[in-house]
Amino acid sequence: MPDALAARNLPDGAGSMKPFWVHSGLALLDVDEHGGLVVTDEFLAAYLQRPELAPVEESCPAERALHAELLAAPRAAVADERLAAIADADVRDNWRLFLRFRDRLLDAPNLQAAYMKLFADARQAGRIDVPPLFVDQLAQIIVHHLLVGCDDGLTLRVAELWFREQRVSIDENRVVLADLEAVDARREDAGFGELGRLLVQAQLQPRGVDLEVIDRDNADAYFGRDELHDFAVEITHGRAASVALCRLLERWIGHMLGVAVKLRTLPGIEDPRWRWHVGLDSQATQLLDTLWREGGLEPAQHRRLLLLMRLDFEQLRDQDPEVAGRPVYLALAMDEHGVLQMKPQNLLFNLPLVRH
Repeated sequence: MPDALAARNLPDGAGSMKPFWVHSGLALLDVDEHGGLVVTDEFLAAYLQRPELAPVEESCPAERALHAELLAAPRAAVADERLAAIADADVRDNWRLFLRFRDRLLDAPNLQAAYMKLFADARQAGRIDVPPLFVDQLAQIIVHHLLVGCDDGLTLRVAELWFREQRVSIDENRVVLADLEAVDARREDAGFGELGRLLVQAQLQPRGVDLEVIDRDNADAYFGRDELHDFAVEITHGRAASVALCRLLERWIGHMLGVAVKLRTLPGIEDPRWRWHVGLDSQATQLLDTLWREGGLEPAQHRRLLLLMRLDFEQLRDQDPEVAGRPVYLALAMDEHGVLQMKPQNLLFNLPLVRH
């Protein structure tokens, strides 16, 4: 979101909180009595200041007029003729994408419901009809809302998996993630050191590297660097970050679905009665399917499997009776290029919930 964002409706006592992700857009939203995030004109207007929509010197009169009118009334209907009058075809497409996204937000009671319907409709249509950037921004805003008041930098770094792709490095069974965009942006930066080049190539991580890995002892350093995305994080089974991931996934499911669950990481899956699994990304889904169907993975496949987890429902009444009492196995995995792109929506649609 643009730099124009400003704190608008912080909760009581927020002055003493450590700020983070101040440009996510959360501060421009209202919150209803149930914790739903309600779209405001200020929130919509912030999108109009994005480079894709803000007028430039070459902008035609029709584009400038539309932009000015929507800044004054962000919810105003826009006729197809208004878009057709814009001279630049790419600009017309940008406006169509934004207006489709805007209308989705306005048609839903809150941002969480809009996020859910976006993927529910995508399942029927076979594709998402808004840009991935907008989807990632929604995920960030919702998880930001969940974490308001959080003073644990390690948890916040883990939460970046909800909306930012990660470059994976594996060394002696340690799984370390670094922000993909930050790594690629500094690909040619000699000051980034050898680790940057290794991470870009998804090769082994050497000892004594110069990229700081966040953990419990340096978690406070996250604040002030939260939007630089320059911390790596280790999500190996048993490490503090993997535990933090489990806790945050529990909160995500509870907030979005109203279902209480417990998660823990696993060194492996040994369950002859394995009934259900959910991949937290497309790669993990494929690998879990193979593991469940064939009972094992090829070495190259196994190397791409980064973390295994077990989910248990706290209340059996929330779980599909056909698998009630049985665990759900989860996984994170990287692709063949060493990239992890978590899909938090998978947990909202693929758990074995009771049908009402």
